[in-house]
Amino acid sequence: MAGTAAATSSDVAVRKKNRNRSPFYQGWKRFKKHRLAVVGLAWVVLFFIAGIIGPWVAPYDYRIGDFLAINQGPSWTHIFGTDNVGHDMFSQILYSIRSALIVAVGATLVSFVIGVVLGLWAGLRGGLADAIIMRGVDFMMTLPGFLFALILVVLLGRGYWSLILAIGIPGWAGYARLVRSLVLGMRNGEMVEAARALGASQAHIARRYMLPNVTGSMAVSLAFGIPGDLAQIAGLSIFGMGLQPPIPSFGNMLAQAGDNILGFPWLLYFPAGIFAITLLAFLFVADGLQEAFNPKGGH
Repeated sequence: MAGTAAATSSDVAVRKKNRNRSPFYQGWKRFKKHRLAVVGLAWVVLFFIAGIIGPWVAPYDYRIGDFLAINQGPSWTHIFGTDNVGHDMFSQILYSIRSALIVAVGATLVSFVIGVVLGLWAGLRGGLADAIIMRGVDFMMTLPGFLFALILVVLLGRGYWSLILAIGIPGWAGYARLVRSLVLGMRNGEMVEAARALGASQAHIARRYMLPNVTGSMAVSLAFGIPGDLAQIAGLSIFGMGLQPPIPSFGNMLAQAGDNILGFPWLLYFPAGIFAITLLAFLFVADGLQEAFNPKGGH
């Protein structure tokens, strides 16, 4: 019995030691030291929760306005006030969070998937494939991303999928360049050369050796990419090319508030404040991830 207990205790100690050596565990320890990143992560989690449950907890339907409560200031009935057609601003913001997350996360994933696939392909294959992909990267990097997205919205329309593609397609170049540079640094490593000698396919090498080693850098890029796409969504809405009303969005609310800021400032303060805090929170998280996964790399 004593021997069994000692063996069990030894196994637990080994598992704990292995966990402590895990790069993700070490990264989490470094991340927790970045207080603003932890605060930002808490806000981002709250933002996602609000986006998921918002339609079920919103006190009013975003499509229905109360014409007897037009442009009312914050009160117990409408804690963020109402707009010029009697929409409850708190409910509008909850629905706007959901819309923003659908488009921003969807667009970021489109950019990410295209960029990672092309970056891996360019880095592993080299030669003509690398040259063609990198010329495409150079071309996309010279184009104003917002203008390109604006043109695509005009061509595709103003629905969810249209905006996801319009914002996501122009954004792949940065991910592709980063992944390619990381792959080039690992392509001639001992483990990769050994896998090639054993006849491993390029897909196996990419899945087994490349992707796990670029996870940290990709997490940082995603954390920076989502707030960038959030800002683009708001910009498109301000130009009248965002989600089609009556679907609420932060850009639509900010555009409307600009015409009424002197008489009804709450129309600007609440959506602009929440939107600005959210962008900062994502940037704090990205900064914390960068320090966690690349502690010596800095900015």
